[in-house]
Amino acid sequence: MKFSTIATLAIAAIPAVNAEVFLKEQFNDEAWKDRWTISSEWKSESELGEWTHTAGKYYADENDKGIQTSTDARFYGISAKLDKPFNSSEGKDIVIQYSVKHEQDIDCGGAYIKLLPGGDSFNAKKFGGETPYGIMFGPDICGATKRTHVILHSERKNENLLINKDIPCEKDKFSHLYTLVVRPNNTFEVFVDNKSVRKGKLEDEFSFLEPKEIKDPAQSKPKDWVDEKKIPDPSDVKPEGYDDIPSEIPDPEAVKPDDWDDEDDGEWEPPMIDNPEYKGPWTPKMIDNPDYKGPWVHPMIPNPDYAYDEKMYAVCPNGCTHVGFELWQVKSGTIFDDIFVGDSLEEAQKFAEETFFKKKDGEKAMYDEQNKMDANEEDALPDDDDEIGDMDGFEDEF
Repeated sequence: MKFSTIATLAIAAIPAVNAEVFLKEQFNDEAWKDRWTISSEWKSESELGEWTHTAGKYYADENDKGIQTSTDARFYGISAKLDKPFNSSEGKDIVIQYSVKHEQDIDCGGAYIKLLPGGDSFNAKKFGGETPYGIMFGPDICGATKRTHVILHSERKNENLLINKDIPCEKDKFSHLYTLVVRPNNTFEVFVDNKSVRKGKLEDEFSFLEPKEIKDPAQSKPKDWVDEKKIPDPSDVKPEGYDDIPSEIPDPEAVKPDDWDDEDDGEWEPPMIDNPEYKGPWTPKMIDNPDYKGPWVHPMIPNPDYAYDEKMYAVCPNGCTHVGFELWQVKSGTIFDDIFVGDSLEEAQKFAEETFFKKKDGEKAMYDEQNKMDANEEDALPDDDDEIGDMDGFEDEF
């Protein structure tokens, strides 16, 4: 089964009636260049990497292509207009799905997609890191950090809110499918390769709302509050002569060297060693404090600034019109493909069946075959001893 039980239940709960698709992109024709605009004015030409059109090093079908980052240590920006705008105010789900393949043993680089507002005023050539967005979603890897970003725009706060707890991402060399659903009941769900990896309420997983309670500003810890659990024992007295015990003493086993000359070397003194009788600075024993009241807890009161937001899900209240990638990659080689933007998870997963899942197994098979051939070629190479041969240039006589 390609679909998990959770995913199947999710599909069953969502009717596909009147489903709308805002974008489908497979990059399988040369006209993709007309649909997508490179961010040529975002950075200087020397800072921008080149997008290539390729199926990659291993694939199920050489004609099934995507777009790939091709230059190390470069910025990459590219965007496309949706077939029609998506508006959150219409009370529909928003589903973003696409595939990512890191062929390069990625060490540091982003691979996330953005859903963008802007309409007719959207400047595709200048699209970059500072461009406003409604959703930022997808894998981001750098060193030990490997996470799937989910960042949603809050209209009320006018901020982009990062999910509170990281979602892991895939790092191997194969294609993986990333899917995000944001629903008008203020819930969300993330799938990787069609398996649900995180779901919940927006209010629980993001900082959309102010806390329901705050510390009472009119309350403070009483001055006579005792929160010291232990106190010095008043009956414990420092022993007489305790401070007279030195921390070091002359080594009793040390012997003056036979060649020591008091006139030339001075009066001999044995080296010092730690005194086993020295116990350090004296401190009294500690006992339970009879007046201890426990840690003081600040009283909480309802937060007057708390208000539930029915529109947390509305990341595009005035409409989103474009999608795009704006990335930095230290090591290039990531391929993006099979992009879907719509309002139906069922339609997204049907699209995945027609695209991602058709190539998944064949891609792995070609990769394994290439590795097998490389291993066989390596085994066929002569040993170093055979290459060196008889170094004197003559055949052995014996």
